[in-house]
Amino acid sequence: MKRRTLLQWGLGLGATAAAGLVASSTTGPHELEWVSRTLTAMGTAMTLQVAHADTLAAIDALDAAVAEIRHIEDQMSMFRPDSAICRLNRSGVLLHPHPDMLEILRLAQQVAQRSQGAFDVTVQPLWQAFENAKSLGRLPTAHEVQAARRYVGWRGLQVTDAAVRLQRPGMGITLNGIAQGFAADKVKARLQSLGIAHALVDAGEWSALGRPAHTGDWTLGVANPRDAQQRVAAIALQGRCLATSADDQCIFSPDFVNHHIFDPHTGYSPRDLSSVTVMAASAVRADALTKVFFMAGFAQALPLARAWDVDVLVVDKQGRWRASAGVPLRPV
Repeated sequence: MKRRTLLQWGLGLGATAAAGLVASSTTGPHELEWVSRTLTAMGTAMTLQVAHADTLAAIDALDAAVAEIRHIEDQMSMFRPDSAICRLNRSGVLLHPHPDMLEILRLAQQVAQRSQGAFDVTVQPLWQAFENAKSLGRLPTAHEVQAARRYVGWRGLQVTDAAVRLQRPGMGITLNGIAQGFAADKVKARLQSLGIAHALVDAGEWSALGRPAHTGDWTLGVANPRDAQQRVAAIALQGRCLATSADDQCIFSPDFVNHHIFDPHTGYSPRDLSSVTVMAASAVRADALTKVFFMAGFAQALPLARAWDVDVLVVDKQGRWRASAGVPLRPV
């Protein structure tokens, strides 16, 4: 999967060193040391930046944050055959699920219910159908898509404290549409518990604490999904979390019509939008809702954002974009 199409903008830190750590001076009433760590997890590059008066304390906090991410991988990564989610997909049941797995699945089911299935973690059979066809140099046939869609349906996922079950053989789930936001929230909470007051968490989705090393707010640039070197807009976080999904991150056809975001009701990718960016109180909520707004399309995304009490910026296939009134836009 390609890197998320959300770019750092004006963070005031130098390039990350080869070892994954860099320290720099900061501004403010107390001298702080900024330390950064990069890693690959859950199929994407992640960057964590924290500030503390004690550099060793900052490094210890990064160690704890990385451990949190590795734990989430153990539970939710589709890239680890021994992860809890992969074991669930193979056997159809996961006994004694970890509390984090229960938490994210219950969140997913709540969004699925409220969105009338626009968000659905059971779309894994659709992804597999397209991936299998891609390995043969083609797209899946309509029959293959509809056959896969018969195994999709969030109501077929049962979540209890004792076990997670898939009701029918052939079902499978993916948390790729929500796990990175979940990781961003968990890392932020872990850093706060360790006394970190200033940080930027890029776990594929974004969350921040305090202020950056430079003057002003944390500000991120939303990349043009057809040219990652160009920014569609720049957005100040203002204490909120931000997630983006785009049709260029994993494609099955060069025209971007078929990609990794599936409409559970049709079996195909929604055709209206190329990129969705959501601002919300939590990264996991923002992450899940990017898919809901993909299904809604260009005309309905902004009214729907009001109903969900979030803000959204959408880019259509022609490159036109619009943002809800609450998106804090900054000059590009």
